[in-house]
Amino acid sequence: MQKRSSLAGIFVSVLACSLLGACGGGGSASAAPTPTPTPTPSPPPPAPAVATCGLSNFTSTMLARVNQWRASGATCGSTAYGPAPALAWNDLLTQAAAVHSQDMVSHNFFDHAGSNGSSPGDRITAAGYVWSSYGENIAAGQSSINNVVDGWIASPGHCANIMNPAFVHLGVACINGTASDTYSTYWTMDLGKPF
Repeated sequence: MQKRSSLAGIFVSVLACSLLGACGGGGSASAAPTPTPTPTPSPPPPAPAVATCGLSNFTSTMLARVNQWRASGATCGSTAYGPAPALAWNDLLTQAAAVHSQDMVSHNFFDHAGSNGSSPGDRITAAGYVWSSYGENIAAGQSSINNVVDGWIASPGHCANIMNPAFVHLGVACINGTASDTYSTYWTMDLGKPF
């Protein structure tokens, strides 16, 4: 189950040589040309070791806040969700989230698609999480965990991701923007259910 939505209403081509001769290759007339592999898009920058926007007790506070909502149930738009089981923190999902938040900072954009065209599923898979379903929430500009979680709960699609009882794991990252970025903070939440 993929969920695509974004907070605040914001929602490569690689050119390769196809003929050996056109790439400046050589060889005899009788040798068959060796196909040139198509380069893959460059990966986004690696995730920082700590992606907490400098907020203390980031992991425990985020997990407690999200699980507080899951325990009490929530109405997401016009859909009521009953209580859901608590989520467990997952370092692989956190790594995927950190990569995406860093990518948004490095390239000054706000979208679920990465600067290299990656989807949330691509990033989660690249981090090593073997998923059967996932969801992603992103946000920008919030200065605290309560602000970002409350903003996600106020948005039907983000809220549905948080309240989805199928998800069992959570990873969240926040990266501070720079002076040249549109926003002061870039948040990514990845939720998953493993195979």
